[in-house]
Amino acid sequence: MPLVQATGQATVPEWVAAIGRDLFGFPDEHTGISARALLGLYIRRVSQHGMDDAVQTFPRQSAAEATANIAYLLGLDWRLAASYQQLASRESLRRKLKSAAKDPAFGLVVGTVSELRGQVAAHTVRVRRLEEQVAAFRVVPEYELLQARADEADARIRRTRAEDAADRRNLQDLQDALRDEHEPDTHYLVRAYRELGIVLPDAVLRRYEDVQSFHESVLTNRRVYLEEEIASTEARLEGRQAERQQLGEEQAGLLRALHEGGALDAFTALQDQLSRARSDLQTISTRFETAKQLEATQAEIKFERSRLQQEISRDLIEREQHIAEINILFQRFATALYGPGRDAYVEIAALDTSLRISPHIGGENSQGIGKMVIFCFDLTCAVLAHRSGRGPDFLVHDSHLFDGVDERQVAEALKLVANVAEEEGLQYIVTMNSDDLTKAEQYDDGLSADVIKPRLTDAFDDGGLFGFHFE
Repeated sequence: MPLVQATGQATVPEWVAAIGRDLFGFPDEHTGISARALLGLYIRRVSQHGMDDAVQTFPRQSAAEATANIAYLLGLDWRLAASYQQLASRESLRRKLKSAAKDPAFGLVVGTVSELRGQVAAHTVRVRRLEEQVAAFRVVPEYELLQARADEADARIRRTRAEDAADRRNLQDLQDALRDEHEPDTHYLVRAYRELGIVLPDAVLRRYEDVQSFHESVLTNRRVYLEEEIASTEARLEGRQAERQQLGEEQAGLLRALHEGGALDAFTALQDQLSRARSDLQTISTRFETAKQLEATQAEIKFERSRLQQEISRDLIEREQHIAEINILFQRFATALYGPGRDAYVEIAALDTSLRISPHIGGENSQGIGKMVIFCFDLTCAVLAHRSGRGPDFLVHDSHLFDGVDERQVAEALKLVANVAEEEGLQYIVTMNSDDLTKAEQYDDGLSADVIKPRLTDAFDDGGLFGFHFE
């Protein structure tokens, strides 16, 4: 599969993703390994000190990161190896937080785990409750009109109760007045008429029977009035009771409608509350995680390192046969250069801070042998990765890799890599000065046949490369 189409453009992230996918066969989830770092192993840069170490291709690269990439190429469990990077990040963060915690304001900003744990739980409950309310919310058409009608019904019910209270007081007064009504004592009239006849002998007086009849009429009329008022008051009370029942039923229906839903602005306000609650939960959760990381002790991280070290050690035991194949291949390449008299092996072991992958050839303290350790190790990684579909079909070296190497070993190395490339279907590219190649050709005159033309030369004054002239 080609990396990119013949035409078109690709961003740097797209290009890196294509390299990882098409050159190195990355799975969808490949946290811990990097296409850039792996490509740096296949094309080492002397400006980045890529030829100073077989595993690390630039000085600031951590051992955990470097060995995870190498483990991927060699067919080891690179996910376990990458776990060291997570522990290293935790340890680095713990140190920074521990240093920051010396500031008194830090405790006020972050807080303690015990305090924040309860706050996280409370904020989580609030967010869930608001989410349930939003999910169950139903926007009611003409919500404001229904609310006004419900309020009006409630006000009318309250008014009828106030009117009932006044009418009940009046009814009580009327009933008391009716109960107190009785026939007046008429004996005083006899005495009054007798006395009037003495005082006013010549006056024409109304007959006693007429006066008595008048009193009886007044009493009757008052009783009729009181009875009518009582009946009227009771009728009003009964009417308002019926009205309240009707208003109560209407109000209940309106309240049910309002309870089941709400207005659009109320729904929007509820969503705003949910958004703020989620933001508060995110903030408090971040503080909680920060506090937990701060309170994580060195002993806990050390325990995780020990657990990971044991897990990787068990994995390496299970992969003993594959590790033996790695060593056999590396030893084959080293033997081709130096003969069988030197020990050559790849040390693979689980340490507390990283997976250790370290190639060795006896006598490597010399500069030349150290460079050939890198050469043999690169070739080992390239062959194994290509066989399993985890690496491209090329390997590139610069002439700096052969600095300090005896001409005989240079010739043997180029002969070896030519044979391996043909066996494995690989392409090996090396840029080398012509005088160094001439020295190596003393031991293998067939090297000149592998030179790719045109040659880069400074034999002419008008020569150049990509538009640049080199003096």
